[in-house]
Amino acid sequence: MNKAKLIETIATKTSVNKKEVEKVVEAMEQTTMEALKNGDEVTLTGFGTFSARVRNARMGVNPRNPKEKIQIPTVTVPKFKAGKALKDSLKGKR
Repeated sequence: MNKAKLIETIATKTSVNKKEVEKVVEAMEQTTMEALKNGDEVTLTGFGTFSARVRNARMGVNPRNPKEKIQIPTVTVPKFKAGKALKDSLKGKR
Protein backbone atom coordinates (compact mmCIF):
# COMPACT_ATOMS: atom_id res chain seq x y z
CA MET A 1 0.00 0.00 0.00
CA ASN A 2 1.40 3.38 -0.95
CA LYS A 3 0.70 6.77 0.62
CA ALA A 4 -2.14 7.65 -1.77
CA LYS A 5 -3.91 4.34 -1.12
CA LEU A 6 -3.42 4.77 2.65
CA ILE A 7 -4.99 8.25 2.50
CA GLU A 8 -7.89 6.95 0.42
CA THR A 9 -8.51 4.03 2.79
CA ILE A 10 -8.44 6.22 5.90
CA ALA A 11 -10.75 8.76 4.24
CA THR A 12 -13.24 6.00 3.41
CA LYS A 13 -13.15 4.47 6.90
CA THR A 14 -13.49 7.80 8.72
CA SER A 15 -15.82 9.68 6.33
CA VAL A 16 -13.32 12.57 6.25
CA ASN A 17 -12.34 14.09 2.91
CA LYS A 18 -9.02 13.10 1.33
CA LYS A 19 -7.46 16.58 1.61
CA GLU A 20 -7.93 16.63 5.38
CA VAL A 21 -6.58 13.09 5.77
CA GLU A 22 -3.59 13.99 3.60
CA LYS A 23 -2.82 16.99 5.84
CA VAL A 24 -2.97 14.76 8.94
CA VAL A 25 -0.72 12.08 7.43
CA GLU A 26 1.83 14.67 6.30
CA ALA A 27 1.74 16.36 9.72
CA MET A 28 2.36 12.99 11.38
CA GLU A 29 5.31 12.31 9.07
CA GLN A 30 6.85 15.73 9.73
CA THR A 31 6.28 15.56 13.49
CA THR A 32 7.80 12.08 13.68
CA MET A 33 10.87 13.13 11.67
CA GLU A 34 11.39 16.22 13.81
CA ALA A 35 11.10 14.21 17.03
CA LEU A 36 13.63 11.63 15.80
CA LYS A 37 16.04 14.38 14.73
CA ASN A 38 15.81 15.80 18.26
CA GLY A 39 16.63 12.42 19.78
CA ASP A 40 13.10 11.67 21.00
CA GLU A 41 11.07 8.49 20.52
CA VAL A 42 7.57 8.40 19.07
CA THR A 43 5.41 5.70 20.67
CA LEU A 44 2.01 4.71 19.32
CA THR A 45 0.76 2.36 22.02
CA GLY A 46 -0.07 -1.04 20.58
CA PHE A 47 1.32 -0.15 17.16
CA GLY A 48 5.00 0.45 17.85
CA THR A 49 7.84 2.80 18.65
CA PHE A 50 9.93 4.85 16.25
CA SER A 51 13.39 5.83 17.42
CA ALA A 52 16.77 6.89 16.07
CA ARG A 53 19.87 4.86 16.76
CA VAL A 54 23.52 5.42 16.02
CA ARG A 55 25.27 2.82 13.89
CA ASN A 56 28.96 2.90 14.76
CA ALA A 57 31.73 3.28 12.20
CA ARG A 58 33.11 0.02 10.88
CA MET A 59 35.28 -1.50 8.22
CA GLY A 60 33.52 -2.81 5.13
CA VAL A 61 34.34 -4.31 1.75
CA ASN A 62 34.18 -2.41 -1.52
CA PRO A 63 31.55 -4.30 -3.61
CA ARG A 64 33.39 -3.47 -6.86
CA ASN A 65 36.71 -4.70 -5.51
CA PRO A 66 36.18 -7.23 -2.69
CA LYS A 67 39.89 -7.18 -1.77
CA GLU A 68 39.72 -3.47 -0.96
CA LYS A 69 38.63 -2.47 2.56
CA ILE A 70 36.70 0.76 3.10
CA GLN A 71 35.81 2.74 6.22
CA ILE A 72 32.04 3.10 6.73
CA PRO A 73 31.32 6.21 8.84
CA THR A 74 29.08 6.52 11.90
CA VAL A 75 25.50 7.25 10.90
CA THR A 76 22.14 7.76 12.63
CA VAL A 77 19.41 5.45 11.31
CA PRO A 78 15.69 5.10 12.03
CA LYS A 79 14.46 2.11 14.01
CA PHE A 80 10.95 0.71 14.47
CA LYS A 81 9.93 -1.72 17.18
CA ALA A 82 6.51 -3.28 16.65
CA GLY A 83 4.02 -3.13 19.52
CA LYS A 84 2.10 -6.05 20.99
CA ALA A 85 -1.19 -5.35 19.19
CA LEU A 86 0.58 -5.19 15.80
CA LYS A 87 2.49 -8.40 16.47
CA ASP A 88 -0.67 -10.18 17.64
CA SER A 89 -2.65 -9.05 14.58
CA LEU A 90 0.01 -10.49 12.28
CA LYS A 91 -0.04 -13.75 14.20
CA GLY A 92 -3.80 -13.96 13.71
CA LYS A 93 -4.72 -13.51 17.36
CA ARG A 94 -7.04 -10.58 16.69
